[in-house]
Amino acid sequence: MHCLSQTTPAIYKKYNSMQTPTEQIIEQLFALQDKTYADFQSKLLPNVARETIIGVRTPDMRKMAKQVSKTSAAYDFMQILPHYYFDENQLHAFLLCGQTDFERCLTELERFLPYVDNWATCDQLSPACFKKHVSELLPHIRRWMASEHVYTIRFGMGMLMRYFLDDDFDAEYLEWVSAIHSDEYYISMMQAWFFATALAKQWDATLPYLQQRRLSDLTHHKTIQKAIESYRITDEQKELLKTFRRGVKSLRNPF
Repeated sequence: MHCLSQTTPAIYKKYNSMQTPTEQIIEQLFALQDKTYADFQSKLLPNVARETIIGVRTPDMRKMAKQVSKTSAAYDFMQILPHYYFDENQLHAFLLCGQTDFERCLTELERFLPYVDNWATCDQLSPACFKKHVSELLPHIRRWMASEHVYTIRFGMGMLMRYFLDDDFDAEYLEWVSAIHSDEYYISMMQAWFFATALAKQWDATLPYLQQRRLSDLTHHKTIQKAIESYRITDEQKELLKTFRRGVKSLRNPF
């Protein structure tokens, strides 16, 4: 069992000032620690300091979130921002995913988003209550996408991809995403994910963005790559997409 006294003095001082329920949450996270998994996660999260990754596996994190959500400790925990550990952010995201009250979820989400500092936590955020309030999401999505914070923008695009590429689709949404110009790798990757998914669901409306090279080189290349790897794109469509690769270098993760 991990003890708070075994952490660095600064971290111990930070957590020693918390209420007992929150301290217990930190202890529970360390009780679920898998150091091998932490090492694996660290390789996928180049912008997250290794010492902040405890290494709690997702099934264990989900189970813990369900347990914590039933206690008053959940609210106390979510009020203490920023978190120090990556796993705290993950737990926070899972707790938000379990929220059933739309307005309360939005309030807590707005508090949390500025502190999201990695793609994994960002992409983990998908509150279940959003499914029943899709029509109310668009103004928030536009505001998130207009943010200056990398992962708030990414989150906004993710919500647009999740909820507005099917029955509620409008070709204007493709313009919203293509209009985002950023050198941030994790924004470009979400743009590519969005357009690859749009190709699978709204081929005719989306194809011109590749034909006319309306995306950045990185996003263009990654969109084609993701689409070609998708089982939702036909072989004929994949062959056409391959012809749009010409003149585009193979761009890799800069990290």
